[in-house]
Amino acid sequence: MIDFDNTEIAFKSKSNFDLKRAKLLFIMMSKRYLQKTGEYMASTAMALRIPVKWAVKPTIYSQFVGGETIKKCFDSVRTLEKFNVKAILDYSVEGKESIEDINTALEETLSSIKNAIKDKNVPFAVFKPTAFTTSVVLEKASAGTELSEEEKIEAQNFKNRVDILCKAAFEGDLPILIDAEDSFYQNFIDETVDEMMVKYNKEKAIVYNTWQMYRTDRLQNLKDTYQKSIDGNYFLGAKFVRGAYMEKERERAEEKGYPSPIHVDKAGTDKAYNDALKFSFKHIDKISIFNGTHNEDSNKLLAKFMDNAGLKRNDNRLWFSQLFGMSDNISFNLAEQGFNVAKYVPFGPVKHVLPYLFRRAEENTSVKGQTGRELALINKEIKRRKSL
Repeated sequence: MIDFDNTEIAFKSKSNFDLKRAKLLFIMMSKRYLQKTGEYMASTAMALRIPVKWAVKPTIYSQFVGGETIKKCFDSVRTLEKFNVKAILDYSVEGKESIEDINTALEETLSSIKNAIKDKNVPFAVFKPTAFTTSVVLEKASAGTELSEEEKIEAQNFKNRVDILCKAAFEGDLPILIDAEDSFYQNFIDETVDEMMVKYNKEKAIVYNTWQMYRTDRLQNLKDTYQKSIDGNYFLGAKFVRGAYMEKERERAEEKGYPSPIHVDKAGTDKAYNDALKFSFKHIDKISIFNGTHNEDSNKLLAKFMDNAGLKRNDNRLWFSQLFGMSDNISFNLAEQGFNVAKYVPFGPVKHVLPYLFRRAEENTSVKGQTGRELALINKEIKRRKSL
């Protein structure tokens, strides 16, 4: 049985200084008023063009981001490699819609693909679809709203950009993860990713779509997509996450007067997530699974499925993943037991990855949730080291 409470293994890559810094950061994030104040001050400073790099980079940035460029991430990649933990380099710049920013995102993502192809410790590429077109096009195309001629061209440009990335990954025999977005963008993304899977997943899963299981409709969508793969004779790549936009989704649904697409409680999300794992594992001959969760029970469940079925723990159709700077107790203990584990390692300029960092701070705010768990484990390891 995997012991996620083994802090010696969980933090063996961390120095005493690293642990103390992480402890201070998680304590600060556990105070909602400090987290909100910090977010407001950083956003205001950015709007007024006041430098914030000096304050952000040595604190929350260094905890959750690998570096400003791919090259600067490789110290983290090499450190993870020592402990059998892989890395996935994620260009985490968000909210940029100019053609210049889109082209920059395309170049950076292509560069990350090329680097991953050459580095055995980087087993996947990844990108956010919202980096490659406008929110207007994604929303209108997802809703089935008639597009203007200019928007039709941009919608096709989006598909072309995604195809460029998937083709580069396919030619390098590198699986590529396509992140999920807000529900009102997702239909057009799903349509595009399905087309990529038809094109590039004939022999194995290269292109992976992402299912946010806090949505009430995604388990059925997974089953429908599986049937498409059967009918179309291609493999399905499935990345599972619980979801990152719960408050935004519920507020938008209430504002616009439609039912919330999110499960009413955590229990509903947990059940849907685990049911998705069960369904996919049942069809492991056709579905490759990327288990992207910080939930210990879901990680234990998939590990149990594998062991009970007699599969090798390093079976390349099954991966576990957590975010850089979080849940090292899960990542390092799974890797210690021989399972495939990859950390998502974001990169990008400090000022451009602030939206990503704000989300990390937001989801870590609850003392009963992620922050409380992280602090308890860090304190346990500090105490263990002092007793030596």
